[in-house]
This record gives sequence, structure tokens and C-alpha cells, in this order.
Amino acid sequence: MTLKYLAHYPEPIQLKARLLITSGQLEDYLSNKYPSLHEVQSDKALYQYINEIKNNYMRNSRSLSQVSYNSKLKVLKEALGIHTYQSRVQGSKLKAHNSITVASLFKEAPPEFLRMIVVHELAHFKEKDHNKAFYQLCCHMEPQYHQFELDTRLWLHWREQSP
Repeated sequence: MTLKYLAHYPEPIQLKARLLITSGQLEDYLSNKYPSLHEVQSDKALYQYINEIKNNYMRNSRSLSQVSYNSKLKVLKEALGIHTYQSRVQGSKLKAHNSITVASLFKEAPPEFLRMIVVHELAHFKEKDHNKAFYQLCCHMEPQYHQFELDTRLWLHWREQSP
């Protein structure tokens, strides 16, 4: 069984994931650990949600220009969301445009998974690469970041395998 969402994880973690899947316990594991769904359903609510996290942890970074859910965004190449940042010259000023797009399937996710995606995309505004400083910033904004990322990947596998 290939675990495409967990391919880069160490073998012991993949082994535990396979055991959960083959024993039919993955759905129970996820529903017991994450019993509720979030209520951030509109683009406006998502903007407010992301902006609140940004203002709590990254107050000095540039403001968000656009935030949205996107039903056409697929979970490809391990991308759970997209961040863009552009600087443009307007007259004598430099104008910044920062945006975050989240796949619409995360409207149906537990709040912890949405937060993990948001924290990840916000961290990219300060740290472009997935390096040590990037993950330290993610963990600063969400101390359980790594566990939520793993469980999000298990959730994606479960969704893909569910009838």
C-alpha cells in the first residue's frame, strides 16, 4: 500500500499509519481525536480568521490583500494551500500584494487542520523555503503543528479511500 501523503515520513510512522488503515481504525482515530468541524465557511470568514492569526503572531508583516477558498485547487505535489506575494512599484512607492488560497475541501475539515494550513501559508511570508526557521515559525504559531500536519495527511488519505 502506498501512502502518497506520508511518503516523506520515517518508516515507523508509515508503519503505524498502515496499521491504522489496514485494521479499519483510521476513521475512528480521526473522529475521536478531531470530533468537530470548523465554521469558517466563507471567503470573508476565512480572511478574518487568517488575519487574526497573522495579527497575533506576525503583526509587523505586510497586510493580506486577498484570501479565498478555491474549489479548483487540488491537493497536488503536497500543496494544501497556496500563498503569493508580489511587490509592485506604484509611483514612488512599493506596493505589496499578499494572498492565501486554501483548497475548498478544507471547508469540511477539523479546525486544527485548517489552522495548520493557515499557519503554514503565513509562515511562507517570512520564510520562503521549508527550512529550520520556517518550521520554528510554524511551531511558534501552532505548537502542535507537526502532529496536525501528520493527521491532516492521514485525513486526506482517509477521504481519498472512503466511498
